[in-house]
Amino acid sequence: MKIVLDRGRCTGLGICESLAPDHFEIDDNGDLVLLDEVAEGDALAEVEAAVAGCPTEALRLEH
Repeated sequence: MKIVLDRGRCTGLGICESLAPDHFEIDDNGDLVLLDEVAEGDALAEVEAAVAGCPTEALRLEH
């Protein structure tokens, strides 16, 4: 599944980074960096948790 980031909604809290560190990283400026835009296999559950845990709904998954 493809990870879609709405940069206008992201506030850089880093919850996604803590739940799926192989896919998300907050850089030194507080901006979210997508390390891998595709989630599959064992990593999918972590990314789904990160998407669900985003308080600003800045993340979503697409087929």
